[in-house]
Amino acid sequence: MTQYKRAANTVVFHVVVCAIGFVMIYPLIWMFFSSFKESSLVLSTVDELFPREWRFDNYAKGWSGFGGTTFTTFFKNSLIVTIISVVGNVIASAMAAYGFSRIRFKGRGFFFICMMITMMVPSQVLVVPQYIIFNGLGWVNTFLPLTVPEWGGRAFFIFLIMQFIAGIPKELDEAAEIDGCGKIRLFTQIMLPLIKPALATSAIFSFYWKWDDFMGSLLYLNTPENYTVSIALKLFSDPTSVSDYGAMFAMCVLSLLPVIILFLFTQRYIVEGISMSGLKS
Repeated sequence: MTQYKRAANTVVFHVVVCAIGFVMIYPLIWMFFSSFKESSLVLSTVDELFPREWRFDNYAKGWSGFGGTTFTTFFKNSLIVTIISVVGNVIASAMAAYGFSRIRFKGRGFFFICMMITMMVPSQVLVVPQYIIFNGLGWVNTFLPLTVPEWGGRAFFIFLIMQFIAGIPKELDEAAEIDGCGKIRLFTQIMLPLIKPALATSAIFSFYWKWDDFMGSLLYLNTPENYTVSIALKLFSDPTSVSDYGAMFAMCVLSLLPVIILFLFTQRYIVEGISMSGLKS
């Protein structure tokens, strides 16, 4: 009887989980099928999942872009901004995390508190002063305001990597120092290989956040040839004229592909990094 009860509980559990998963993923499914609908029917047939007539040309129209600038340019711009930001973010965050975790220096506690406070400051508070600074530097309508600040690291990633480093025995550092390793060599040759899961997790989340960044691109990019995908998608919707929802959803589907592919191939690193388990015995 217990065996049948256990099997019934397992079936119920999987049915409930699948139902919740379907509810969560349904907007994406609806968006995918809407990308094949006639633009004028997208909003008028919200309750209909499948298109009445499959319009595959929505993808061609969407990719053609605007004013001679195709989505090839928009995707290229997004990749440039995202890759530069991710590389800088991970490198700077790892160095700062190692410094706070392993190096004793004057004012370490004060600077750590200042770093943690930045996590509590709403990003909207920084919009105006940052724009004034970047405008004074002549960086507006370039990728510099979107990439350079990321090379200072992010408090969230620094804290995440610090927690991972805390699980690594300090005896490794002491043994390396006895063998003549300096701080730089210890960090690059010993610590970095051990914190790969935390670095991968930071890189993945940094990629997600930067790829989806809309506000930063909206503030600092003024010409279509510099637009990222997030800004280009908004151009399909025009409240004062005709909105091409079919083409917009087609490009939304394509814009999600890098994120989905990245998640499918790196999900195990997310679990390992967030678990903060350090070295396994």
